[in-house]
Amino acid sequence: MDQALSEEVIEQVEERPGRLKEFWYYFRENRGAVMGLWVFGIFVLIAAGADILAPYDPTQQFRTSTLVPPFWQEGGSTDFLLGTDPLGRDMLSRLLHGARYSFFVGIVVVTVAAFGGILIGLIAGFAPKWVDTIIMRVMDIILAFPSLLLALVLVAILGPSLTNAMIAIAIVLQPHYVRLTRASVLGERGKDYVTSARVAGAGYFRLMFVTVLPNCLAPIIVQAALSFSTAILDAAALGFLGMGAQPPTPEWGTMLAEAREFILRAWWVVTFPGLAILVTVLAINLMGDGLRDALDPKLKRS
Repeated sequence: MDQALSEEVIEQVEERPGRLKEFWYYFRENRGAVMGLWVFGIFVLIAAGADILAPYDPTQQFRTSTLVPPFWQEGGSTDFLLGTDPLGRDMLSRLLHGARYSFFVGIVVVTVAAFGGILIGLIAGFAPKWVDTIIMRVMDIILAFPSLLLALVLVAILGPSLTNAMIAIAIVLQPHYVRLTRASVLGERGKDYVTSARVAGAGYFRLMFVTVLPNCLAPIIVQAALSFSTAILDAAALGFLGMGAQPPTPEWGTMLAEAREFILRAWWVVTFPGLAILVTVLAINLMGDGLRDALDPKLKRS
């Protein structure tokens, strides 16, 4: 038995480079996904190096330079390449630091939602029928509410802040992971390798986390990529409504909220944060589509 397990592990290690090569082959066929990956990589670098790249502190106010247009427009200045906001803060610096907040929101929300959702989904997949029914009905109730409305209600209860917004978004996204994990577990649970592990004496925890879970990760990874963009978008929406990050935090949604009354007078204070949200979310969604095509065997071309 031990020798057979050792041979199986060796085969898996040998197959891993081939699997990675196969994954990249199918992923790069989707040009939009590759472009999205490049944009996402730039987004990560900007978020990591915002302190170095930003010319000014994002909260620093230049009272004599309020609503200065971008440098290429009449009245603009090369001191503020993308102009300034109504309080005289540099738009470029705030946009660069806003990328850090958006990336932080995406990482925290996806981690919390995925961890809780996978755990509950595994329990539902292996639990008795009545426990599974209770869990899934609770998830159905959560999914019955519009996601942004439910997040808004939760933030109103917890109090407006970026931390509470992340908690609310994670709770709203969790049912997707629960349903996806449960469906994958039910599909894998009856297969021969699970039966063999059970006959060999594997306990429930080993069956759940070592035997079954690794074979359920492909759709979960795709869901995580798509949830990342959803988290950024929902955080921006809550910030725009005044229920997310609070001023003077340079978060893109909050920047849009602060600039609402200046839309007609200063187009740049609204356009640049909106474009940042659009490009980031679009890139992550394109990358998620590529991950789906590369990880789902049913979508692979022969």
